[in-house]
Amino acid sequence: MHEEISELLKKALTLPAPARAALAGSLLESLDETVDQGAEAEWQVEIARRIQELDSGKVKPVAWAKARRQIAAILNGR
Repeated sequence: MHEEISELLKKALTLPAPARAALAGSLLESLDETVDQGAEAEWQVEIARRIQELDSGKVKPVAWAKARRQIAAILNGR
C-alpha cells in the first residue's frame, strides 16, 4: 500500500465509529460514476411500499439485535 494511503488509513481509524461510517459511505459513493435512473426510481417505489406496510401495521419492525441473532442462526444452519 502506498505510504500516503497508509497514513490516511491510520488517521481514519482513529475517528469515532460514526465518522468512520460517514467517511466510508462517502468514499463508496465517490466510486459510482453513473446513476441508473431506472434503478433509483424502482428503489423509491420499494421504499414507499415498505413504509406503507409499516404504517399500516402489515409488518412489524424487528430490533437490530434480534435481527442479527436471527441472521446468525440462519447462517449457522440452526
